[in-house]
Amino acid sequence: MIPLLFAVATVTFFLMHSVKGGPFDQDKPLSESARKVLNEKYDLDGSLATQYIHYLDNLRQGDLGISTSSNDRPVRDIIGDRFSVSIQLGISAFIFAVAMGLTLGIVAAMNQNGIGDYVGVFIATSGAALPSFILAPFLVILFALKVDWFDVLGWELWNYKKMVLPTVALGMLPGAFIARIARASMLDILRQDYIRTARAKGVREFKVIVQHAVKNAMIPVLTVLGPIFAGLITGSFIVENAFAIPGLGNTFVSSVLIRDYGVIMGVTLFYAVIIAAMNLIVDLAYAVADPRIRL
Repeated sequence: MIPLLFAVATVTFFLMHSVKGGPFDQDKPLSESARKVLNEKYDLDGSLATQYIHYLDNLRQGDLGISTSSNDRPVRDIIGDRFSVSIQLGISAFIFAVAMGLTLGIVAAMNQNGIGDYVGVFIATSGAALPSFILAPFLVILFALKVDWFDVLGWELWNYKKMVLPTVALGMLPGAFIARIARASMLDILRQDYIRTARAKGVREFKVIVQHAVKNAMIPVLTVLGPIFAGLITGSFIVENAFAIPGLGNTFVSSVLIRDYGVIMGVTLFYAVIIAAMNLIVDLAYAVADPRIRL
């Protein structure tokens, strides 16, 4: 993980400094004296190599820098405030995606070529074909404007009127993806010899499915759960923007538009930490789900 994070920090730093313009190139040009003062204040006056070494030294001390657009506020504080909202939305969407995906996938596999399979595949295909920038306004128009069941602005934990629509909009695509993987994995497991043997010995069907089929079918699903969870909790600009949710994804894209180097590089590295950690957790979860992997 350490070499990975070092590589992400390095690539992000040089990519950001290779883009034309800077954090002080606004609509109203600054004088050379004002620009010089600002560059000195934010350590942007030295050579690229000097800035890079200074950036790595700050990272070594846990300092992600300061924002050039938020009154010199530390990037760490910005991430802390915004991430608390994004993680609530992300966890809600993740729970919805896993519950929907596993239910549809297992039911579809157990009713192959039946009505349950057709319904499950239809919902999964529809969810995969509707990106969030189409699904979000569709949900707003249908459930907020037409029938007035939910609110569409802001985020408030445990307030279902504000939580349901953004949760569904963000979780539908990964939920459809999980459903397709779960269905394919369950179909493969149900054809295995040990499943037929368990049924031939008179083991109840519920026990066969729960204790043998589902547990082993979760291995491929676990592979994608880590990256999905990391992607959801780090925020979605489209969903957060559509529902006016002040999360980390919205902040990140806004920082790109105004060239806020500190926020861009800090949030990118923060994303990398979460994704790397989730992949590590998934690797450890393999051994729990399948003891054979420990060998």
